[in-house]
Amino acid sequence: MDILTSYSFILIALSTFLLASASGAVGAVSVFKSQSLIGDAIGHATYPGIVLAFMLTLSKDTMTMMIGAVISGGVAYGLIQIIDQHSKLNLDAILAIILSSFFGFGMVLKSNISGNPRFKGASQAGLKNYLFGQASYIMENDLKIILIVALISIFILILFKKEIKLFVFDEVYAKTVGIKPVILYSIILVMTMSLIAVGLKLVGTILIASILIVPSIAAMQWTHRFERVLILSGIFGGISAVIGTYISTKYNGMSTGPTIILTLSIIALLSMLFGKKGIVQKTLMPKKGGAFND
Repeated sequence: MDILTSYSFILIALSTFLLASASGAVGAVSVFKSQSLIGDAIGHATYPGIVLAFMLTLSKDTMTMMIGAVISGGVAYGLIQIIDQHSKLNLDAILAIILSSFFGFGMVLKSNISGNPRFKGASQAGLKNYLFGQASYIMENDLKIILIVALISIFILILFKKEIKLFVFDEVYAKTVGIKPVILYSIILVMTMSLIAVGLKLVGTILIASILIVPSIAAMQWTHRFERVLILSGIFGGISAVIGTYISTKYNGMSTGPTIILTLSIIALLSMLFGKKGIVQKTLMPKKGGAFND
């Protein structure tokens, strides 16, 4: 009980809960659109932006790091779209190229500044934390930023729910009724990029994609309805965040970000086994039963 009432636990748990809940709901849109790996590529592509922001400002201020991450991730997304439109490469190959090249560039920059006398007077210790996250460094200002971004993202998702749903399931028809795909792509990108940027300090560039993708995978084992998947994704993300934060706080040496992802993965695995659309139900129920078509 001492853990549950401690200030640091409440601060970290609330931050991770807000991030994971909003990310789960927003990430479900990309999963429905079969573009879940774009979030993974963008997450890795933010690292060089973080390092460059530090190199230019010699500061690890949260907003500075976020701006660097957003710019770098935006450039990566733009390159993905350009290459996809003007080459014969499969999207998976393009994502692999962008992910590895941007992340590799970030690691090269990080290695370069480690031995550079120009940055000798500036603390570089926190840069490594952006790889896997370091929730223990979360401050009240970070929580406020996460709260604002999470609320705005959820508000936008609710506001454009009908348009996004139509766009996800039938893009051609969406065009015929006057919905512009470019605008919706931009809206989805802004929500995704914003959540990735504020989540880097918590779970890091390597794990941020999991918090966007895995909740919706778990949710889809229970229902295929768009609205229900969004809600369940947010719930699974939020529950995993609180449980993972509690476990990492109780047991020394366990990092919060990886523990949250591990908890989320266990929920996804159990859902894949015992969910309404899971392996057990598909094995036991007759194929034509239609009992779980929701």
